[in-house]
Amino acid sequence: MLRGLSTITYTAHDVAAARDWYAELLGVDAYFAKDLAGALAYAEFRIGDHQAELGLLDARYVPGGPPATPGAVGTVAYWAVDDVHAAHARLLGLGCTEHGPVTEQGPGFVTASVLDPFGNVLGIMYNEHYLAVVGPATTET
Repeated sequence: MLRGLSTITYTAHDVAAARDWYAELLGVDAYFAKDLAGALAYAEFRIGDHQAELGLLDARYVPGGPPATPGAVGTVAYWAVDDVHAAHARLLGLGCTEHGPVTEQGPGFVTASVLDPFGNVLGIMYNEHYLAVVGPATTET
């Protein structure tokens, strides 16, 4: 039934600012954008080994409204990275705040999470199983 990470959607009160920040983080521009009522309501990136989709949605359009406090979620999506310490440091340098510290969860599994500048939890993980499935990172597109 569940075949893998497809799309993760984060919310922001200023989607244009979120789009620009994530473009800086990811090193790519959003490939899709949608305006509603004259303002950017949604932007989407395709990233990573399987071109997973990272969407940014204007908080006004979240069913039930956005969480009352930043990071108030029950689920964290973890994105695979090659070096959790380096990725965590870069995220903090780009204005994120720590949500969960770099933690070895077991041999070959290291996690951390941050709150992005827009209040979303962004999880990162070194995962040996993921690497066994997809192989080493490449610079080819």
